[in-house]
Amino acid sequence: MADIAVQTKGQTPSVEGATKPANALDARLSALSLPQGGFALARRDALSRLQDMGLPGSRDEYWRYTDPRPFNAPEATALPVPQEQATPLFETLDRLTLVFVDGVFDEAASDDLALEGVEITTLAKADEANWAADLYGRLEAAGQNPVRRPFATLNTAAAQDGLLIRVTGKPSKPIHVVHRRASDNADAIWHHVIRVEAGAELTLLETGMSGARSNSVIEVDLAEGAAFHHVASKRAVDSRVGIGHIFARVAAKAQFKSFTLSVNGTVMRNEAVIDIAGDDAVAHIAAAVLGDGGKAPFHQDDTVFITHGAERCESRQVFKKVLKNGAQGVFQGKILVKPGAQKTDGYQISQALLLDERSQFLAKPELEIYADDVKCSHGSTTGAIDDEALFYLRSRGVPRERAIVFLVLSFLADALAEIEDEAIRDCIYERLDVWLTLNAVQ
Repeated sequence: MADIAVQTKGQTPSVEGATKPANALDARLSALSLPQGGFALARRDALSRLQDMGLPGSRDEYWRYTDPRPFNAPEATALPVPQEQATPLFETLDRLTLVFVDGVFDEAASDDLALEGVEITTLAKADEANWAADLYGRLEAAGQNPVRRPFATLNTAAAQDGLLIRVTGKPSKPIHVVHRRASDNADAIWHHVIRVEAGAELTLLETGMSGARSNSVIEVDLAEGAAFHHVASKRAVDSRVGIGHIFARVAAKAQFKSFTLSVNGTVMRNEAVIDIAGDDAVAHIAAAVLGDGGKAPFHQDDTVFITHGAERCESRQVFKKVLKNGAQGVFQGKILVKPGAQKTDGYQISQALLLDERSQFLAKPELEIYADDVKCSHGSTTGAIDDEALFYLRSRGVPRERAIVFLVLSFLADALAEIEDEAIRDCIYERLDVWLTLNAVQ
């Protein structure tokens, strides 16, 4: 960006307030081509905030279980574009398809942006007159307290492209964002801003992965009575590194629901920061993870922070991970209930199914409650395949590998149930069945 200058400082504060050399951040920024387009004020603010907070280190509280070095590195490690082309998910659904290649919108490969009740443009083409200028980076900035999220701030400063979606009605079909890879060393950074107006509704689907390394942010602002359904499927067929963020503000009587399916990948981290700001609102976030460390190390980190700031609101966190061949899964989830947020109903569950003795699941569930009329619970379990259930299926003629597939699908069922649309849920379930069968779960 022409009017953004990187100021070099001798020391940069870490998340805990300690200091660390600024050269790591300077090296990270110098390797990026900062955008020349709109939203300059928000980008300049993000860059200033990033310089103040610095990049995370292994001693930072919310990076204790995940090594931040792959994200701190100045450049992405080159990774050949795979020859394998998976059959696209959701192909049987009527949808508006928008394609991004290494984080940049591909107009030629996409459908026309016209959709009833929806206004769509791209970040790369937007200027200060766009409606999103007042929202870009706002939810990300608000989500930095009380936990710093430097890579989301980096994204706000450096995102090359993304979608700006304003919803005023109830479109007849979902928007499907397809991510593709084209370059061996692309460092893909994209940022979506979504505003769903009062009483409106949107379903957003995401599939595929971009870049050798990726950094994404989705900011979702829901007005009163709005509804937003998000379903993402991320499958890595190579040793990828990626971090994704979703920031949401949920007004009175609005509904936010997000589900992510993650299959393989070397170091993957998903962060969700949800602010329930209006009475009688609902926020659900769920994930199903399949991790195989057989061909390359696997590490999947899901970090969630949900704030209840209003009365009679409901939140759900449902995370299920199936790990094998030394794979590692992490869950860090927090429910914060502010003073006055009475009648809160908060639920959190994180569970792992370990298919061998080398795999590992690390969980850090948290509740922080400042209201006295609430119902909040959390739980975390780790276990192996139920031998009795496996014996029962095999005794009725089900082959061992198929029986294990059945048990894994049963284990993931609670997370899949968070997908409200039955047709979308069936697509995910069928693809899971195929993947599990082809990979011969042992």
